[in-house]
Amino acid sequence: MISEKLIESFTDFAKSKNIDKPAVIRIIEDVLKTMIKKKFNTDNNFDIIINLDKNDLQICKFKEIVDDNSEDIWDDNKMSLSEARKIEPDFEIGEQLTEEINLEDFGRREINSAKQILIFKIKDLEKNSLYHKYSKLLGEMITVEVHQVLNKQIILLDDEKNELILPKLQQIPKDHFKKGDYIRCVIHKVDLKNNILKIILSRTSSIFLERLLESEVPEIFDGLISIKKIVRDPGKRAKVSVESYDDRIDPVGACVGVRGVRIHSIVRELQNENIDIINYTNNLDLYISRAISPAKISNIKKGSDRIIIYLKSDQVSLAIGKSGQNIRLASRIVEKPIDIYRELDSREEDVNIEEFVDEIDQWIIDELKILGFDTAKSILSISKEDFETRVDLEKETIEEIYKILQKEFE
Repeated sequence: MISEKLIESFTDFAKSKNIDKPAVIRIIEDVLKTMIKKKFNTDNNFDIIINLDKNDLQICKFKEIVDDNSEDIWDDNKMSLSEARKIEPDFEIGEQLTEEINLEDFGRREINSAKQILIFKIKDLEKNSLYHKYSKLLGEMITVEVHQVLNKQIILLDDEKNELILPKLQQIPKDHFKKGDYIRCVIHKVDLKNNILKIILSRTSSIFLERLLESEVPEIFDGLISIKKIVRDPGKRAKVSVESYDDRIDPVGACVGVRGVRIHSIVRELQNENIDIINYTNNLDLYISRAISPAKISNIKKGSDRIIIYLKSDQVSLAIGKSGQNIRLASRIVEKPIDIYRELDSREEDVNIEEFVDEIDQWIIDELKILGFDTAKSILSISKEDFETRVDLEKETIEEIYKILQKEFE
């Protein structure tokens, strides 16, 4: 029968989408009521009985038995006594007669339309179910399978074959995956707009590094060590501030592990991202010194909105790091901009970079100062090749800067 096949097909479809039985029954009832209203102009005198276990569907119409001479005899919800007694001789006036309506009576077009509506409604229910499920899992780490690699994103599948998205911007620059690979990500964002569900994953989020640390360091998972702050330049460098609630536990040592086994596992996952573990302290001077490591600070001056640090000549490049990476991350982890100044030896002559404003464009000078190159010798003390990796300037411009500065000391 059509009704049995309809119930069976949608029960199987709903199971494949992990939709529970009560929700399936509710959807089928709503669609059938719409069909009944369209055919009979009302659904008041109808009852719908659905048994998913037996693939059984019954649509019943109730009619009141009235006298043969009643004015209501022409009402579709009434039946004359004589007609009722042809069905059952014992019927009396005022009783109700139940008439079963076959699904076939609605016509093939209506049945096909109902099938399409059912599919649409079940898919809608699936989207809402997934939205609520993944909204509760925001920030959690999951392992997913690579299904399709596209230019701007990777389509991934979870254990239930639901599609998730890893956009290019949420991938570590060195990430390279192929179909069938299993990868770890965190659930970054869940969005349901205009009936379109997007579950966005991330590998560049600081939360991803936090979850990796929790999985590799039992002391963090157990709450003995707290992660205070994480800042990242994904795939390149990260700084992690940690604090121990047990004096017997060294938080840095616990995170690194014996012979670096714990941190190395995370570094591999993050495509060789260099991870600095910093012991958190309320002593801001000490915290800044740890954040700027491996450089050694000579002096610190703290303002209301900025921090100024003074370093010896050989420490400036260490503090700045490749392309200004170390100083940027240090500023972010202490939550204040850090300006670097080179500490001059009393026997050493140097010239402030601002003195060359007539020969070097002001915007270049400003950029150099941000990177800690505030004097002529702070630039000349490193090779042109090293300088080129730290600044975003053309090779010809760098050559010209070196000529101008060297001329000053000739």
